[in-house]
Amino acid sequence: MSHTPSLRIALSCSLLAVTAVAGVAGCGGPDGHPLSARPYDATRQVALAGFAEDREVPLGKPLTVTATDDDARITDVTAVDGVGRRLAGELSADGTSWRSTRPLAADAHYTVRVATEDDDGAPGVRTLTFRTARAKKLLKVDFGPEAGKYGVGQPLTATLSAPVTSQEGRAAVERALVVRSTPAVVGAWHWVDAKKLHFRPKEYWPAGASVTLTSRLAGAPVAHGLYGTATAPLRIDIGDRVEAVADASTHHMVVKRNGEVINTIPVTTGKPGFATRNGVKVVLEKQPFVRMRSTTVGIAADSSEAYDLPVHYATRVTWSGEYVHAAPWSVGSQGYANVSHGCVGMSTGNAAWFFENIRRGDIVEVVNSQGEEMTPFGNGFGDWNLPWDQWRRGSAVHAEAREGTAPARLRPQPL
Repeated sequence: MSHTPSLRIALSCSLLAVTAVAGVAGCGGPDGHPLSARPYDATRQVALAGFAEDREVPLGKPLTVTATDDDARITDVTAVDGVGRRLAGELSADGTSWRSTRPLAADAHYTVRVATEDDDGAPGVRTLTFRTARAKKLLKVDFGPEAGKYGVGQPLTATLSAPVTSQEGRAAVERALVVRSTPAVVGAWHWVDAKKLHFRPKEYWPAGASVTLTSRLAGAPVAHGLYGTATAPLRIDIGDRVEAVADASTHHMVVKRNGEVINTIPVTTGKPGFATRNGVKVVLEKQPFVRMRSTTVGIAADSSEAYDLPVHYATRVTWSGEYVHAAPWSVGSQGYANVSHGCVGMSTGNAAWFFENIRRGDIVEVVNSQGEEMTPFGNGFGDWNLPWDQWRRGSAVHAEAREGTAPARLRPQPL
């Protein structure tokens, strides 16, 4: 035999067999089975193919562990980097080699534990370490919104510094972006375009939830030599469930907090030709004062529809200029007719109340308008207008999953 431990085991077993001594202590482990023995040092039996231990390993090539001794075969390989990411791989049928099936992470310290077995079935082990080279092409990610307290409709966003177009690359990004919610929710990412993705639950966030978004992209391979960088974690807290529903046919807005009606407000919405968009919108920002000019929405200054107005208590719901705001000039029509250029107008007193009782991320829904439907993306957060099945189809991870597989549940995590 080529190594002392297996020779010692073999001789001990032979002597026991010859002397027929009662008991089997010394034959492998306490139960006499070779695999229960303390593993011997397999340093001379396995090696990294083409790489020297404790040297920097280049990127772009698979990691291969080989058996260098005819008297041993590899039984298992575990390769883990410094942040706990396990490197997937395949063991050859004859146990002579193991080869990684996923790219190595960049600028990462790996620990590789190789389990072996000799001709007599005795177990061996070798632990190898190495560091990988730094990446030349880096993918940065910015999280949104900023930390703070939001309403139940607030999506999470991730904006990438470079486009990711392949499904494999997108799935790698999604798996590295970890969302934890307390209480737990069912949720999914949706790719808006090649550089932006949104996360939302199947239903609105639970009132009072705590949500964290963390990234494990640092050093992770994404696609075509592109590797992720570190991003600071994001935490947001969710407030009460506040929903405001403006009915363009009844000219009233009903405001609920946690399912209870707390106010019913006479309103006016968009008149014919300027009808307010139907659908669910998310509050984007609040501005105590805005000067609204018709020229900013394509209405010429000399048009009969032109306006230039000082507006107070303006709660924004689309980037194209749709607000819920004070409209003292139309109080006579509020509750009776739609006369605005697309915004939801109300009295100054009601607008002040609304402004004080709404926050970013709260829901404003318009129903029974003759206007267009709110688009999911590009004009604010219309994410909730996509049915859940359609939302999930925008996820690369769920696209890879077998049809009919249920979405993963986000486990509660103390924050």
